[in-house]
Amino acid sequence: MTVPDLPGLHLPISTTAVRVRWLALDAVAPEMWAELAALLDDAERVRAARFHFDRDRQAYIAAHALARTLLSAEAPRAPATWRFTEGVHGKPEVVREPGVPPLRFNLSHTHGLVAVAVTLAHDIGIDVEAIDPKRAGIEFAERVFAPAEVAVLHAAPREVLPETLFAIWTLKEACIKALGGGLSVPLDAFSVSLDPLAVHFSDALGEDPEHWRLWRMGPTPAHALALALRHPEPAAVRVDAIGVRAQDILTSAAHAASDAGQMGRR
Repeated sequence: MTVPDLPGLHLPISTTAVRVRWLALDAVAPEMWAELAALLDDAERVRAARFHFDRDRQAYIAAHALARTLLSAEAPRAPATWRFTEGVHGKPEVVREPGVPPLRFNLSHTHGLVAVAVTLAHDIGIDVEAIDPKRAGIEFAERVFAPAEVAVLHAAPREVLPETLFAIWTLKEACIKALGGGLSVPLDAFSVSLDPLAVHFSDALGEDPEHWRLWRMGPTPAHALALALRHPEPAAVRVDAIGVRAQDILTSAAHAASDAGQMGRR
């Protein structure tokens, strides 16, 4: 297999390695959107066409194109041929087929940025958010966050309140996505701490925090990114994370499709 991975590959994908890639949407040339959309399957293209606003449609296209291309870097198939199923609460998972490793992935998109995480075998969640001071009100947090998180926000200096709030928000969303519980998991049923970076669960969730690891990243000055992984040996896990360009996605996808065609002729 000769598929070149997207820039930044240093760790072979494994049960103790996570690959994270993000794409800033304002750097995507207008003529590339049709090429990125071609990496989706028919159902995704239909769904993308239903978005009313261009920015929402483009975020959806970019996130799914990036996810499919990252998966194709790990298995010899064209990006558009991946098939997914959804869990009870809507979390997408790869449909396992003969010869395909137990790939797990998660994606997220927000205004101006998309991100994808891929690993093997273990539950993973990723979330990105645009840091918007207008949405950084403590009143919202007091309604849905755990008391310990609200206390952190009250103690935060005014100038770093938006960054602090969105750090907590993305970490909580990443945990919920790794759990796969969607809206069935109350936001106040667990709490995250920023220093040290950790998660604490209520007894009702039955989760061992020792089997979880969290990461925070700043993909751009205007965005927060968080990653959550459930793993029996979280300290052994390493993350390979970097931003990519749209052209990187298209080049990698073309190589994946070519390799898949060569294998099909053997």
